[in-house]
Amino acid sequence: MSALERKTIYCEAQFDTKKKVTAPAGFQTDKYKKRAKKIEWEHVVPAENFGRTFDEWRQGNALCVNSKGNSFKGRRCAEKVNGEYQLMQADMYNLFPAIGAVNASRSNYNFVMLTEQKSSFGSCAMKIAAKKAEPPQSARGQIARTYLYMASVYPRYKMSKQQYRLMSVWHRQYPVSDWECLRAERIALLQGNLNQVLIKSCSEAGYSI
Repeated sequence: MSALERKTIYCEAQFDTKKKVTAPAGFQTDKYKKRAKKIEWEHVVPAENFGRTFDEWRQGNALCVNSKGNSFKGRRCAEKVNGEYQLMQADMYNLFPAIGAVNASRSNYNFVMLTEQKSSFGSCAMKIAAKKAEPPQSARGQIARTYLYMASVYPRYKMSKQQYRLMSVWHRQYPVSDWECLRAERIALLQGNLNQVLIKSCSEAGYSI
């Protein structure tokens, strides 16, 4: 990945090989200030959105017992014992670099349009309010196609009708870039499966995977 391609998804901040972020001019955050100095890998479709469909997440499992003999459930249990969950959580098509503070603030909130809300991060146009998030225009196409991909590949993950409509609009409104297609090509080589949503979109845009 070249320096020009090392950009976070929400704020387009540059970062180096040591994961140190150079925040864009005017970026600011009131919370998670230590995490603002590094990148983290963001699940665009939050792990909880598909994780809660697993029994291990909701109820636990006989194998999910810590060193003190106490049972646990949730993400940690699903990670430990369920292979399907492990694949979904590790799917690279759903993982994007993000400034740590933005990743933390976004949490597992669904994406909506927050038309009356100002940016939560100064010059970075990411908005978060009332447990909802609105990404900058530069990220919306990639986000939409990631949601559509996850829903197409993993039957247990289902979007709400409202979320599906929004993602379909963003998918049409914000076309793929050459970098999005190149990224998909590289992931396919590493992960071993093709992203049919991006293959179709890239082909229509004149890019190849």
